[in-house]
Amino acid sequence: MSAQLPEISRRALLGTIAAGASVPVIAACGAPSSGTSTSSSSSPAASVAATPSKPVTINVLDVAGNLALTKPAIEAFKSAHPEIISSVTYSTGTAPQLASKIQAQQQAGNVQIHLVLTGTDGLAAGIKLGLWENLKSYYGQFFPGLMNNYQPAAANMATLAQDQGIEIVWYPSGPLIEYNPAKVATPPDSTDALLAWAKANPGKYQYAQPRNSGPGRTWLMGLPYLLGDSDPTDPTNGWSKTWAYLTELNKYVTSYPSGTTATMKNIAAGTVDIIASTTGWYINGRAIGTVPAPIKVAKFQSFTWVTDAQYGVIPKGVSSDVLIANMRLLEWILTPEQQAVTYDKGYFYPGPAVKNVPLSAAPASSQQVIQQYGVPDFDTWMTQYPMKNSLPADAQVTAFDLWDKNIGSTK
Repeated sequence: MSAQLPEISRRALLGTIAAGASVPVIAACGAPSSGTSTSSSSSPAASVAATPSKPVTINVLDVAGNLALTKPAIEAFKSAHPEIISSVTYSTGTAPQLASKIQAQQQAGNVQIHLVLTGTDGLAAGIKLGLWENLKSYYGQFFPGLMNNYQPAAANMATLAQDQGIEIVWYPSGPLIEYNPAKVATPPDSTDALLAWAKANPGKYQYAQPRNSGPGRTWLMGLPYLLGDSDPTDPTNGWSKTWAYLTELNKYVTSYPSGTTATMKNIAAGTVDIIASTTGWYINGRAIGTVPAPIKVAKFQSFTWVTDAQYGVIPKGVSSDVLIANMRLLEWILTPEQQAVTYDKGYFYPGPAVKNVPLSAAPASSQQVIQQYGVPDFDTWMTQYPMKNSLPADAQVTAFDLWDKNIGSTK
């Protein structure tokens, strides 16, 4: 993708729609669900206007902390394109509450949330309930070459959206652990070692509820690879070792906080000494002062990355003008210039989902944070160890349900 938003005259439109009319779907392009490249020159696009009939207000709900990465890009788009977006409102929430909130608005015929920024948790819940617009037909018009523009691992994660969202940031995630070196001289380097340490230090290891925590769900989805389970993609029939391990570990875990930040504050306060973490949470927590700088990070010897991503999804029921404005905005966020901003303060390190966005392209403030708080080993590990996608929607929801029932409900 070019670094600048394409001009309207460069689009190969098949037609336009009148203001307020329904959005017709003429033909579909190759899609993330199929892993194929998309190109407006080789596939017809849906016939929609390139610009709303009038500037619109976009109400954004963030349930993933994504605004830390993309709000500057959203504000830049609003300033550059007042003919598309007149104003933007922002609100935040939690992934477990997302589906019911959207569903209530849709059932009332009054969808006031126009764009959701979500991780795989909220994405999966909405896919399962059919809450999101299917965007496949619009790839050729608004997202030409979408899959080819993604980094390979990010392209794999884009398939999890099942065409019902646009992946906007990506990172390898974990599972990693953070530990207090003043209390833990030698960090556990295997699942057996962690279990033994937790048994010897009850209440001192912690991870947050997977349904609402990136490190929590990465830990949950990474265990089947660490333990050598029969099928890491099937939490129902393929995770016998994982569920047995978590049940045993549960004996030595005092509580499961509802979000990751609580675990970070707990290790900072000395309430716990080891927590589940990821590349971004480790860098960002120290950069913003939630976690003391001396806190260290480690991985397990036998290691497989479970990658993570965040997406922009559009609830069904928004107006045609809002739909168009959202797609123009998401297109803008995927340009290399705006992707460079997603390095942020390391929250989703590295962050950019598209190719050819090096750290040197990031704002000076981001480069300074990574230089001061980054971990060179992260970049080395990204090339050394295999990467696997997070679970797809149905399996992820199943894994959360099983964890809630068998582990979380016991505390």
